[in-house]
Amino acid sequence: MKARFGELARLLVIIVVLAGTGGWVAAPAQAQRGATRPRVLMPQGPVREIIRKNCTACHGIDDYAFFSLDRAGWQKLIETKHKTGDLSIPDKDKSLLLDWIVSKFGPETKPFPRTYVAPEITTFFSDPEAKRLLDRACTTCHDSERINTSRRTEEGWRVLAVDMRERGAQLTDEELERLVEWLGRVKGTNQNQ
Repeated sequence: MKARFGELARLLVIIVVLAGTGGWVAAPAQAQRGATRPRVLMPQGPVREIIRKNCTACHGIDDYAFFSLDRAGWQKLIETKHKTGDLSIPDKDKSLLLDWIVSKFGPETKPFPRTYVAPEITTFFSDPEAKRLLDRACTTCHDSERINTSRRTEEGWRVLAVDMRERGAQLTDEELERLVEWLGRVKGTNQNQ
């Protein structure tokens, strides 16, 4: 009994020390900040049915955005990923699928980055600061009405901002995250609806 009490006391001391040093506080916060993933919209029409029947039973379509390949590259990737013969798409359907994939994720597009992990921010934008950054980084390519009429979750804004940065928007990681936080707060979605 005394030995068991001694073990519990030592464990309690370790817990108090770890909690006091912040050893446990930092780890969960960092673990929650995962890599940003693209969100690919499902196409309409026949390609949607091909994807629904042949692709989404095993995996999503968001990973397509990590590539920018020509038709031969996409065909090879699909064949490589399905070596076991578990994919038997009729040639006509495969041709339609490849046409769509190349039109959305062809060699002229820029692949979504695989390595962006959102850093934690400790300062937040005021409305004027955010608007100045939007004017500098966003409205050089499109008008602010596009942003003002959009509503997205914070993660939705992050995916969009990372994509825009890949297309040329001049944003540091900290600016991007501060902007995402502001957009999520000011132009976010109403979670209660």
